[in-house]
Amino acid sequence: MLLGKYTRLAQFFSTADKTYTGTIRFGFATDTYDAEGIPVGERIEPILSLEQVRNAAIPFHGEIKQMPPAFSAKKIGGKPAYKLAHEGKPVELKPKIIHIHEFQIEELTGDTATFQMKVSAGGYVRSVAHELGHALGCGAHLSSLRRTQAGVFGLDQAFTLEALAELGSNTESATLHPRTLLPEMPCVTGDSVALGKLRNGGQANLAEFSDVGMVKVFAGQRELAAIARRIAGTLFQPVIVMG
Repeated sequence: MLLGKYTRLAQFFSTADKTYTGTIRFGFATDTYDAEGIPVGERIEPILSLEQVRNAAIPFHGEIKQMPPAFSAKKIGGKPAYKLAHEGKPVELKPKIIHIHEFQIEELTGDTATFQMKVSAGGYVRSVAHELGHALGCGAHLSSLRRTQAGVFGLDQAFTLEALAELGSNTESATLHPRTLLPEMPCVTGDSVALGKLRNGGQANLAEFSDVGMVKVFAGQRELAAIARRIAGTLFQPVIVMG
């Protein structure tokens, strides 16, 4: 969750890889590809082995073409696909290239498999579950899902709403240090002249980072002032001004 001025950084976090754990139930598919949908096709009692499921999961690794679910937020003519699907209208979506970094089937109990997956932004785990059921010839749907990692953020850093409520106005103790955000960008502390220029949308000279394109610019240890892109040498242009 991004709060206050940090919502300006949302564009950088929306493209981060995501890691999930969950379960896939075999035996029938659903129209939404998950447990909330209406069953489609014939229900069967699948007889599967863990080895069969793991072998069927092998193609779902690396760069693949994936068809988004009809019940998704993908826009068609400016309207979310799920709204068209609910209205019974045809949903014509195009496949998208995604990258599945990891898809591990951990165990199989009865008709349900547990798994772990790391996938690029925009990838649909429930589409993988649906297609895996199709590959095994028995149908399947995503029966449960939990996100465990989003970019640099993991559940070990998470707070429940109840825990946050107990903190009251002292929510800063629950937030990550700004210098740990967007670790792919080096941190640089700007002087008063550079900060003044950047805060007004102008270019400024900062420390040389010859191997990176963007930096986090700080005014002191904790105050994130801007995200800046290197134009040439030590000259940087602000992309986002935080204040």
